[in-house]
Amino acid sequence: MPAVPKLPGMKSSRPADADATFPDADALAALRAWYVGLSARQAVERYLGAKRASGQSSRAMLGSIRRRLAEFARRRHRADLAQLLEHPANERMERAKAVAHAVETMRALPNPAPTLVDDVGLWAPKAAAAALRAAGIKTMADVAVRAAHRRRWWTKVPGLGAIGAARLLAQLEQHQELLRKAGELAVRKVADVMPWERLVIPLELDGSAGVFRAPPATCTLSARSDYEAVNAWLALHEMSATVRAYRKETERLVLWAVLERGKPISSLTTDDAVAYRAFLRRPSPRQRWVGPARPRGSYEWRPFQGDLSARSVAYAVSVVGAMFRWLVEQHYTLANPFAGIKVKGAKRSGEVGASRALTGHEWALVRPVADLLDLTLGWRTPSAQRLRFMLDFWFATGLRPGELVGATLGNIERQEGGDSWLHVVGKGDKPARVALPLLATAALERYLAQRGLPVSYQRWNPAVHLVPGLDEDGGGLTTSRLWAVMRRFFAAAAEAMREASPVLAEKLSRATPHWMRHTHATYALAAGAELTTVRDNLRHASISTTSGYLDADDVKRARQLRDAFPAGT
Repeated sequence: MPAVPKLPGMKSSRPADADATFPDADALAALRAWYVGLSARQAVERYLGAKRASGQSSRAMLGSIRRRLAEFARRRHRADLAQLLEHPANERMERAKAVAHAVETMRALPNPAPTLVDDVGLWAPKAAAAALRAAGIKTMADVAVRAAHRRRWWTKVPGLGAIGAARLLAQLEQHQELLRKAGELAVRKVADVMPWERLVIPLELDGSAGVFRAPPATCTLSARSDYEAVNAWLALHEMSATVRAYRKETERLVLWAVLERGKPISSLTTDDAVAYRAFLRRPSPRQRWVGPARPRGSYEWRPFQGDLSARSVAYAVSVVGAMFRWLVEQHYTLANPFAGIKVKGAKRSGEVGASRALTGHEWALVRPVADLLDLTLGWRTPSAQRLRFMLDFWFATGLRPGELVGATLGNIERQEGGDSWLHVVGKGDKPARVALPLLATAALERYLAQRGLPVSYQRWNPAVHLVPGLDEDGGGLTTSRLWAVMRRFFAAAAEAMREASPVLAEKLSRATPHWMRHTHATYALAAGAELTTVRDNLRHASISTTSGYLDADDVKRARQLRDAFPAGT
């Protein structure tokens, strides 16, 4: 790292913007008063009247305090605390307790220190940060690498200048451990594995001259390189979870093609595809490809955490095969090297749902564990009540996790005949409705009563969420938080089952929240529901997907055939 000259007025060891200081006692008192119910004007006049600038509105002053607190938290790498303060004004009273706890937590946070994964906006003024991003320098790691490779690196960043660069590097120079990691990062080869969003591919490998590139005049894409073409395909998908899953698979393929085969993906052959299938089973060299889970901005990040199972290999091949089919359809490339590639040992799609579901017998053993959570397993009563509701409602409806999190009372429709429906927005933003059996409606009414809310349909507040956030969630319930809650329950259930049923305990240790959807389908079909009924309630595009839940375990299949062909027939 080159030496950084000291400049007049240069501030050390603190972020660029001055508004990230912790608010004073008067400002916090005004904010607290607003959260407990005073109007913005009343809160400001009572505690900040003397500090109010001419023409400044009360709302603007309180908004400024909230932004300062949020920025204060972000500078100390506590985005979770910052998010608690970023909510509509009309939600302030229900957020008051969580915000108060967050503010007290912020008081004890240490002074901010830069990390390699920090966005440059945390440590550079807005104008300088914009100039850096425009030049492709998005993180402090990017700054460190460029500074290590080129002495006057800022000359390639229009709008930054020597003074701006010096101030930015000063933040790094005061942290020797950070400089050590930056040095390790700087000496890594340009062609080493990098996350998709930071990947820089050499011109000769970017696919602009790929062997199987179709004539540009016939292509419907404006993409000039394979990277741009893959991004165009990823942009087709709107669900964030789908984009992340598909990006992971295409990222692995592009990195492998460049690093191991020395060619762009638009030059891959069928032989390459076969070799990639073998690579997925055991990625090597291990030091380059495999490592523990790390943030995508970490220099220790790796594309794999271990070898892939046959099913995971089959999934990866299907994703990149689908991408190539689309690229062929757009006349970007002439061939799909993954066409016809099979994966030995991968389960048929019809078996996947059953392998990740609890049978009726297993559910009968697992569900009672939830009744003991607040009695013997140390859960708080509100948390246990919410978990029991989620289990019953989820088991009865088969919703996707995101659909359960987003459901409100206003989404429920009661018909004259007594049937109830839940309106949801599913995959691809498709509106649909899901039938609510008696188990679901009874669980909902019981849980509303436990929450002290009206049970009568006519008195419901349509904005109330079916599954609320609790204090322990640090705000509203998110899908990721839902996963954490359910994984905690599955772990508790596995421990409870360990002596009585080691096989079930091992199965529960692998369970994810999405298993509730599979369990619903398996149980419904076993109970006699028609295949088309379950398909429609799960909103599967093809009935073949739903049929995967039939005959969920081999024991049931064997018993049915034994009953069909008794001795002496």
